[in-house]
Amino acid sequence: MQPVLRFCYILFTTVILLTGFVNTGSAQGGFDRIRSIGGSLGSAGSGTGDSIKHRTGLEDSITIRFRYLDSSRLQQFDSSLYDFTKYYPVPWTYVHLGNFGTPARNLVFTPRMQSGWDNGFHAFDIYNFTVENTRFYTTTRPYSEMGYMLGSRGEQMIHLKHTQNLKPNWNMGFEYRLINAPGFFQNQNTNHNSYKFSSWYQSRNKRYQNFFVIAANKLQSGENGGIAGMQYLDSTNAYKERSNIPTNLGAPQANSRDFFNTNIGTGSFYTNATYLFRQQYDLGQKDSLVRDTVVIPLFYPRLRLEHTISYNTYNYRFRDYFGDSVFYKNTYNITLPAASNDTFFLQDYWKRLVNDFSVYQFPDAKNAQQFIKVGATMENMTVSFDSGFVSTRSQSYYDLFLHGEYRNKTRNQKWDIEANGRFYINGMNAGDYNAYISLKRLISRKIGYLEVGFQNSNRTPSFVYNNSSSFYLGDPLTFKKENITNIFGSLEQPRLHLKLSASYYLFSNMAYFTKFYQAEQESTVFNVLQITAQKQFKLAEHFNWRTWIILQQRAGNAALNLPLFTTRNQIGYDGNLGFRSLLTSFGLEMRYFTPYNAPFYSPLIGQYSYQDNIRVKMRFPELSAYVHFRIKTFNAYVRAENLNTYDGRGFLGNNVPTYLYPYPGLQIRVGIFWSFIN
Repeated sequence: MQPVLRFCYILFTTVILLTGFVNTGSAQGGFDRIRSIGGSLGSAGSGTGDSIKHRTGLEDSITIRFRYLDSSRLQQFDSSLYDFTKYYPVPWTYVHLGNFGTPARNLVFTPRMQSGWDNGFHAFDIYNFTVENTRFYTTTRPYSEMGYMLGSRGEQMIHLKHTQNLKPNWNMGFEYRLINAPGFFQNQNTNHNSYKFSSWYQSRNKRYQNFFVIAANKLQSGENGGIAGMQYLDSTNAYKERSNIPTNLGAPQANSRDFFNTNIGTGSFYTNATYLFRQQYDLGQKDSLVRDTVVIPLFYPRLRLEHTISYNTYNYRFRDYFGDSVFYKNTYNITLPAASNDTFFLQDYWKRLVNDFSVYQFPDAKNAQQFIKVGATMENMTVSFDSGFVSTRSQSYYDLFLHGEYRNKTRNQKWDIEANGRFYINGMNAGDYNAYISLKRLISRKIGYLEVGFQNSNRTPSFVYNNSSSFYLGDPLTFKKENITNIFGSLEQPRLHLKLSASYYLFSNMAYFTKFYQAEQESTVFNVLQITAQKQFKLAEHFNWRTWIILQQRAGNAALNLPLFTTRNQIGYDGNLGFRSLLTSFGLEMRYFTPYNAPFYSPLIGQYSYQDNIRVKMRFPELSAYVHFRIKTFNAYVRAENLNTYDGRGFLGNNVPTYLYPYPGLQIRVGIFWSFIN
């Protein structure tokens, strides 16, 4: 704890000095100089200048925007300060297994509605860099971000980002993140390394553009199978130090705080990589714009040809060098062979090549946000299975599907329509399909935005339910296709800081795991109703109360349990405390969910397993105190979390959101987030 306290002292001393010496400005500080008001990729400037040129005060300003791969809409940075999850990759609705970086699940019912091939390993999804969350920037000057977080027990996170336009019509970006957390309990240390490289190029005549992405993740997490018994949490002597509590998996060992060298003897090792290249060529109408004697070429597409090729690898491994034969026999009905020397190993290694050809048609030449898209995709997959006890097996699969899409964001921004679908006509997942439509309308400035939508998915259960998988340990079963219908709607009123939404799910043939390893399929149809609300109340000048409320109810018999009520609340101050260059947010934050029969976690197969016998409840709502602030482009956050665990003996009243996987006691997190304009 002493290094954390020293860091806090240095950090607050720095704040006091900076607030006294920084140049005065608006409460937004230097972030206004990163105002995202740019145009297209081709509008970026060279960023050079003469050293004796008259200064205008904008020399350090930047115009920067970004878009995602499957959206042409340029977006701006989110400059809000109150939400810690902007920097911390665990959403507030998720719970993990007691340490940052361990497997996590959503308290909110979110069934997987992606048709076609799916590996089935999603416990670490929130820590992954993906193509879908890759940002393609356009910027007038090189822009960099640096983030560092230090937490209790040596928890660390490093986040680096850089983007710049190599030419006015060519941008590149790089991002890296390291998560390392030894944890409070035995054998739960994590070490995750993720990186992304992106490139966005557009020809000068605007007809051709390409996108290139490399996204890779190396995720390593110790698996301890949970603590050996709940009674250890209430001990008053030897087990106050939580690392002394015995666990079901792994040999006792000292926690290492060296994030360059992580030794995990028992754990999950997931690696994945994606290499994607997309090319687009447009046919349409040329035009130009004359501004201050400068001719700016314009181009309005009417027809677009697109080809996307991606190569993906997914390697899922579980390894235990210290296998406990009694635990394996009692929990998984597995007898470790004598020749294995108590070593247990499982692996599925996938290689996937995807080729897609699509054609776009733009009904309105001057509205690139309205288009019709049709295409066909071919997927070729090979997989190697290795259980450690038998020879490696290999298998090849393929899928062929057709897809279509219609989008329209009207130029008056009153209507937003999106419809898409895909149908698998041949291959491993033949007969799968997915259909989606949503309509969003600005009713009025007083009422706000109304959105309604519908989605139906018919999908083959994820491959982890296929008895060919090395991770399929139960009795063989034949699974029917899952069918999921979702009807949803929302009402958003920005002026009132209010959003209401509702979702109705109808689910048949749900596949799930029970008894830690046995795959099953629900024979009955059931439904789930969700109602959510988000609202900000103004309590006084600069004091606000933000609340998030989620209600969930299942109807019908099904192997699914959900908390009826889940909420997050913040009460705090948002302002500048009288310093024009300082923007701060501080207060208290609370999270709570009602008792329910939460699923067990099965470490060998990396899945959550249904159970209906043990009720999980929070001793007290999770309580945190936070101070977040920004001075120009420097952001910092200091948090004291799990204050609710104080019980008279110390911070030992651990909440247990997943049976046998307690959350830690008091955690201090201190972090900085700094952006640079080069």
